[in-house]
Formats: sequence, C-alpha cells, structure tokens
Amino acid sequence: MLAAGAVLAPTVLTASTASASSDTVATVTPVAIPTAAASTTTKQTSWSKRHKVGLTAVAVARKQIGKPYRYGGDGPSSFDCSGLVQYVYRKAGVKLPRTADAQHRHVKRHVKFSDLATGDLVYFYGDGHTGIVSKVKGRKVYMIHAPHSGTHVKQVLINSYYRAHFNGAARPY
Repeated sequence: MLAAGAVLAPTVLTASTASASSDTVATVTPVAIPTAAASTTTKQTSWSKRHKVGLTAVAVARKQIGKPYRYGGDGPSSFDCSGLVQYVYRKAGVKLPRTADAQHRHVKRHVKFSDLATGDLVYFYGDGHTGIVSKVKGRKVYMIHAPHSGTHVKQVLINSYYRAHFNGAARPY
C-alpha cells in the first residue's frame, strides 16, 4: 500500500511467459514503483504572521523619524530613501537590495494602491524614490520616507502630488 502523498514513478512493465500446450502466451503486468514523496511542501505562513513583519518594520521606521537625509545613507544616523527601507526591513528580518529600483524588482508580491497595507513599500518617479506605508485610514495612506537633501525622515500623507508620481507598490513580507 502506498503512503499518503507518495508519488508514483512511470509504470514499469514486466513480462512473463506461460506455456499452455503448444501455444506460448505472454502476459504483461504493470508494476508501479513508489518513489519518495517529491512534493516539497511549502509552508504557507498566515497573513497575520507575515503582516507582523511589516508592522515591525514600521515600528523601526517610526524611531527613525527626525534623522537627517543623506545621499547614500543607510543608517543608523542618516538615511536616503532606499537606505531607510533596507534598514527597517533588515531589522524586521527581511533582506532587501540597496537601491529603490532593485528593491521593487526584488520583491515579487506587488500590490495595487487600493490594496495597500501597513508595511508595504511604495515607489515613485519611475522607482527613483521609495517609502514604507505607515498607516492606512480609509482612503488616506501615509508613508514614512527620507525625502531629499536638506530634510529629515518624516511621515507624510500620500497626497495628489505623490499619487501623480506613483509607480507601484510591493509587499516584502
């Protein structure tokens, strides 16, 4: 008897001959050979467990508010936009590439603006700028980001200006 979940290999045929008076009769019997269960069961993590990673990243991002923007800054004392995202997700246990466009390409779970959740990454200006969604209240979406030289990490509403330059969103958790 096969174990539950066993995978069958291609059928092997065995032949045997039997003599019945002067006629030789060949019978072919299919034999199934069980192989080791080749199903690599991917453990599905629940939404709530995955979302805790995003919430952890946002909590770390909130602690960075007020720190200065510095081109190429990847923390902990100063940040550029992608350095901030990489830093907070690293603290939450997720490895991301260094630049905004590489982060967007790396994360395979893309989401629509209408489906954004806390912890999602948002991209603007053709992937030239990124931020992390910090709060979703009805149709209002807020992000924490490191805007540009001369500013500090801050939380802002994704208003019509940002919406006009929105290039996509991804969920790294």
